[in-house]
Amino acid sequence: MDEIKKEDALEEQENAAEDEQQSEEAPEDVPGDAEFESTDEDDAASEYNDTASQIADMEDALAECKDNYLRLMAEYDNFRKRTAKEKTESYQNATVSCIQNLLPVIDSFERSLEFDCQDENFKNGMAMIFGQLKEFLTKMNVTEIEALGAEFDPNFHNAIQQMEGTDYASNHVCQVFQKGYMLGDKLIRPAMVGVAV
Repeated sequence: MDEIKKEDALEEQENAAEDEQQSEEAPEDVPGDAEFESTDEDDAASEYNDTASQIADMEDALAECKDNYLRLMAEYDNFRKRTAKEKTESYQNATVSCIQNLLPVIDSFERSLEFDCQDENFKNGMAMIFGQLKEFLTKMNVTEIEALGAEFDPNFHNAIQQMEGTDYASNHVCQVFQKGYMLGDKLIRPAMVGVAV
């Protein structure tokens, strides 16, 4: 019996030594399943944050590009409108300048037709030329300012004389010394008039 007890004690010592050796061989910081799951979640969260950051940067860049595009389109639209307006104004200014240089000739023609002429053919020829000039003015949208009998308007009339004892009401044009003309809504030349007092 004592031998069996000794054998059991020896066996127990050997088992204890093996257990001790196995515990020494087993690495102490081997991660468990919980640690592997934690690392995977951290990697996924980090990748998600990086992607979200890239998307936010792209959205900011897109918003900036869109803003620049809208500004560029607005500038182009303003440039186009300004250029069209300048083109129209330059055409109108050139037309006004041309008509202003032609008006003294028309005035002279009109005065010459008022005088008596012995040669009817000559007078008819002058009247025809004057008619062509008037037709040209109509095509160019040039109109004569109505002055005689109209109320004096300093925007369209240039008063050079005040007249008393006329058949016209006070502050009305009673005599036209030189006709005035408009090109559309633009004044080319005011009418030179006498105004009743």
